[in-house]
Amino acid sequence: MLFSSIPFLFYFLPPVLLLYFLTPDRWKNLTLLLSSLVFYGWGEPRFLLFMLASIAQGYAFGRLMERYPRHKRPFLILSAVLSLGLLGYCKYAGFFLRTLGTLTGLSLPALQIALPIGISFYTFQVLSYVVDVYRGTVPPQRNLLQLATYVAMFPQLVAGPIVKYKDISGQLADRNVTAERFSYGISRFITGLSKKVLLANNIGMVWEQISGGNLAGLSAAEAWIGAAAFSFQIYFDFSGYSDMAIGLGELFGFHFQENFNYPYRSKSMTEFWRRWHISLSSWFRDYVYIPLGGNRVSKSRHIFNLMVVWFLTG
Repeated sequence: MLFSSIPFLFYFLPPVLLLYFLTPDRWKNLTLLLSSLVFYGWGEPRFLLFMLASIAQGYAFGRLMERYPRHKRPFLILSAVLSLGLLGYCKYAGFFLRTLGTLTGLSLPALQIALPIGISFYTFQVLSYVVDVYRGTVPPQRNLLQLATYVAMFPQLVAGPIVKYKDISGQLADRNVTAERFSYGISRFITGLSKKVLLANNIGMVWEQISGGNLAGLSAAEAWIGAAAFSFQIYFDFSGYSDMAIGLGELFGFHFQENFNYPYRSKSMTEFWRRWHISLSSWFRDYVYIPLGGNRVSKSRHIFNLMVVWFLTG
């Protein structure tokens, strides 16, 4: 189910909002969690098993770190292996088998694995929670309902922004929605919906027309128009979904970080990296780049750290 689809706008969101605000405060997380599971399982219910497994192992290893603090590191490694192993299997198992077959000439079985929607986002979120517990940045979440709500929350599940547990742990336990925040949430959602439907979709038609033709016969003007169309299509599509997610979060009392900051105004690649998909770049900075040593190392090690981050990002 997509935020810009008729089923979401008319059949899902209105009753969910009504039910959420009619629910007593102590049960609001349960209402949001159940609604999120319906949202996620709308197209393919079996993919719920992947998400529930990720939530269960993240919760279990967080509690184990609390109970056996001397063994925190092995628990962290096991949790990361499970999270990344599931992600790697779903996204790359078929690719690696095809590549290996091509290189060796072996007749290997072709895996046709349907990619669970949002698996990258909730994998990163479970990882951030487990790492924060390991570091002592946040205490282990003893309430499974709150952790499950954090991971499965439908506003940011499809296209981000990636939400770190430490940023909203307090909001999971106590939040409120004022008239001002609700109004802002609606405005922000409409802005994102307009970016997606009015701009991205129509600009995308220009790109599809140009890219679907005879590329060898394109004029210079057509090539530039196509490049510009693709650039703005991907920006308005992605930032539109982020705006809708931020707006939906406000409707339910959550504040998510900005994910785009006018990236095409950047004057360098470094600045562009800081302005485009901010939640992803900040996630890799906090959980990969800085733990590797960041830039406070030798030049060769710094280059290695950057290469690791770019490889994993890709």
